[in-house]
Amino acid sequence: MSVTLVFGGARSGKSAYAERLARESGKEIVYIATSRAGDGEMATRIAHHRERRPPEWRTVEEELALAQTLRDWCAPQRLVLVDCLTLWLSNLMFCDGRDYPEVGAIDLPPCFHQERAALLDLLDEGPAGDVILVSNEVGMGIVPWGAISRSFADEAGRLNQAVAARADRAVLVAAGLPLVLKGPQC
Repeated sequence: MSVTLVFGGARSGKSAYAERLARESGKEIVYIATSRAGDGEMATRIAHHRERRPPEWRTVEEELALAQTLRDWCAPQRLVLVDCLTLWLSNLMFCDGRDYPEVGAIDLPPCFHQERAALLDLLDEGPAGDVILVSNEVGMGIVPWGAISRSFADEAGRLNQAVAARADRAVLVAAGLPLVLKGPQC
């Protein structure tokens, strides 16, 4: 079984590329959506992603317990596509509804550390089926203003590094073009 990380900037084509890989696998597809529609703009983004997916793909919505959801759905005959890790990370950072200071140290909630560790443990064990994980590359721009924004960028970068180290394949997508950084070229 294999793990592929597909990452890139906003509107880079990473989700479309990951969906193409899933379609080409010839396997049953389970799509794990980590987003939540907190406002109209996000609801529109979610609707756009739903419209692109073939109707035979099963969609599972999970905002927090990603490792357990992967355990529940991974199987040898199946490919599980997770879109996306950075939305999941954001959900974890705000899972207890706290307000963060604009300056100073950020103390992330226990669920953040528990769920992140659970995902990395699962990847260390090797999931029971093929997995494609989509993530945003947020570290190529300016350093964000505000402590929580900087913490998010730091944690997203750390998560991408940890997942890439465990993945069989890592693909950076820019302008719709994939650049394989690790693993087979396909």
